[in-house]
Amino acid sequence: MTQTTFIDHFVKSHDGLQLYCREYGRQHQRPGAVTVLCLPGLTRNSRDFYRLGISLSSTHRVLTPDFRGRGRSAYDPIWQNYQPATYAQDVITTAQLLQADRLFIIGTSLGGLVTMVVAALRPRLLAGVVLNDIGPDVDPAGLQRIASYVGKLPPVSSWAEAAAQAKRVNGHALPDLSDDDWMHFAQCTYRNNANGRPLPDMDPGIAEALRVAPTGPVDLWPLFEALAKVPTLLIRGGHSDILSQATLEDMRAVKPDLRVLVVPGRGHAPTLDEPLCRSAIRSLLNDLPAA
Repeated sequence: MTQTTFIDHFVKSHDGLQLYCREYGRQHQRPGAVTVLCLPGLTRNSRDFYRLGISLSSTHRVLTPDFRGRGRSAYDPIWQNYQPATYAQDVITTAQLLQADRLFIIGTSLGGLVTMVVAALRPRLLAGVVLNDIGPDVDPAGLQRIASYVGKLPPVSSWAEAAAQAKRVNGHALPDLSDDDWMHFAQCTYRNNANGRPLPDMDPGIAEALRVAPTGPVDLWPLFEALAKVPTLLIRGGHSDILSQATLEDMRAVKPDLRVLVVPGRGHAPTLDEPLCRSAIRSLLNDLPAA
């Protein structure tokens, strides 16, 4: 990854934490224009969207923030803050400070939940939304799988081992990735520690927050309903264990204009580098109404 393709930003959150955000396509920043903002999954960060950011930056300004506790954003000393409402406020603050007043948010997994919270808090901020393999009902089987490895992976001693570990954890969801793809995946998910060995690029406190998260049903449908007037694309991995086909159909019943893409050969979650995903995202962007 060459840093010449993006700009680094550091901003302060509402509670004084330093947050990091990448910016691509600065030349497309203009009043009233749509800014694409990409939000990652639970243990992931802005680097997940490097390829997508490069692609979309040919026509749009793109922001890819690190949630607090990931990547180059500061770790929160209060791990109880690692939850969607806090992340949503961070997103709103980052957008304001970077003068992005009309957002097209692409949210993967946790990032999609945060997107729905933003929609409930600041509905006029959103011009369009992509929910990547997430909905208001989350399959417990997928949550259990994620909880089984977050904060529990054994240490690795090399980048080759990091890539192999990434493949063991995620290979069922991304069965056709090449060795080079898995190395890229690892480089997006791990960082070097002081001894030069890779380790997951996240605060261990995130695992603690996940451990104490509610295990019973939580009604997230009012958050999804906040997208009623927002052009929205829902992407589902064909064998996702987080977003079921039944939930997809319920979402379509609640929002009849919902665009839907099911990506074959993918679990949780599509990388968004798939040609089908790129095409569907571009199509929604191109069809957005004028400001």
